[in-house]
Amino acid sequence: MENPVTSTIVVIGNFDGVHRGHRSVLQEACRGVDLPLVVVTFWPHPVSVLRPELAPKLLTDLRSRIELLKQAGAHEVRVIQFNRDVAALSPGEFVERFLMPLHPARIVVGQNFRFGHRAAGDVRTLAELGEGRFEVCAMPLQAIDDEVTCSTGIRELLEQGDVAEAARHLGRPFEYRGVVVVGDQRGRELGFPTANLSVPGDLAVPADGVYAGWVTRLDEPGAEPMAAAISVGTNPTFDGADHRVESYVIDRTDLELYGVEIAVDFVDRLRGQVKFDGVEALIEQMSADVAAAKLRLGVA
Repeated sequence: MENPVTSTIVVIGNFDGVHRGHRSVLQEACRGVDLPLVVVTFWPHPVSVLRPELAPKLLTDLRSRIELLKQAGAHEVRVIQFNRDVAALSPGEFVERFLMPLHPARIVVGQNFRFGHRAAGDVRTLAELGEGRFEVCAMPLQAIDDEVTCSTGIRELLEQGDVAEAARHLGRPFEYRGVVVVGDQRGRELGFPTANLSVPGDLAVPADGVYAGWVTRLDEPGAEPMAAAISVGTNPTFDGADHRVESYVIDRTDLELYGVEIAVDFVDRLRGQVKFDGVEALIEQMSADVAAAKLRLGVA
């Protein structure tokens, strides 16, 4: 005897950053319905395939996106490998190939959702294709103080260094993850050893400058976040060229983090990037940065 087919609620979108607006869509999708929630997302970002010169820097990598979507209530995340063949599908072909196999009872999208070749399909198109087969629900965009919450706006806030406002729209501090690499090791010599993360060109980071935040090692389940002063930039005092996120865990010189994956959460901006005249001026400023970070983070 064949197992009965289980209907699902399907939510579609890019979900870069899985911000407050995204999570509200997932919450509303299942309201009043006890069915599995399947999230359909795209990787890589469609713009990076169709107009690579305009590709946005992403707020999260794919692994983090999937983790965040499951934390937000997704039972399953389906990743569509976006390429030019997928982009060439008509709206009807897209529905038959990717959505109908999920047995949707309801499909939920943002009100600005577009799909199919040359973005020919919209919410009305989806509803017409689903007539008699599935319900379509279009969710309005969420806003904070009349500012629409969207991934593009959050990227712009990060480019301005406004991590506090970005956190309001994300619903959590902006987080950057990576594996600690060996840097120039100058921080250790200066009394401020840092955990250095490389910055690939396709991921977003806050504007160059110094921030207060938290560092959490990800190799130890349940590890407590550690207060940190965080530098983003190229270390211009020493004519650096590599773009990095460098975190000094406050009052800790005993940590061995090389090769360890860490999460860096940005709480507030302390200052912009500055090129100092010498080591003494740099050390004096770093001491002031640590004091300011302690104050912002509420640690002794």
